[in-house]
Amino acid sequence: MISIDITLLIHILNMIVLMFVLNAVLYKPILGILEKRTQRLASLQGEVVQFEMDAQAQQAELDRKMREASAKAKKALDEAKAQAQAVGLEKLTAIRTVADQDKKKALDNAHEQIEAARKTLQENTADFASAMAEKILGRSLKA
Repeated sequence: MISIDITLLIHILNMIVLMFVLNAVLYKPILGILEKRTQRLASLQGEVVQFEMDAQAQQAELDRKMREASAKAKKALDEAKAQAQAVGLEKLTAIRTVADQDKKKALDNAHEQIEAARKTLQENTADFASAMAEKILGRSLKA
């Protein structure tokens, strides 16, 4: 059975003192450590968020630079193609001009040969006609 006497009071006082001592020695330091840990985790979480934002900003900057470099490369390629096409067109025009000149010379030469042959034939037509008449008639036409 429980008897109420002075030892009960001593036990109650002992528990109260023990509670204050444990609070001062154990609970408060542990709670301080837990609070510091919570603060440190919060600051680390903030740093992680900041690092993620920095990484996203750097990625966006890298993507922008890649787009610019790609656009510059495409522009340079288009300019090179246009320049090559212009040079090719100039060379093709020059070749066509030379070919047209050669063609004109060949046609002029052919016309000259045709005219020369025509003159020769016209000059020899009378002789040819008389030779044919002599062959057909079987006698000489010169009298």
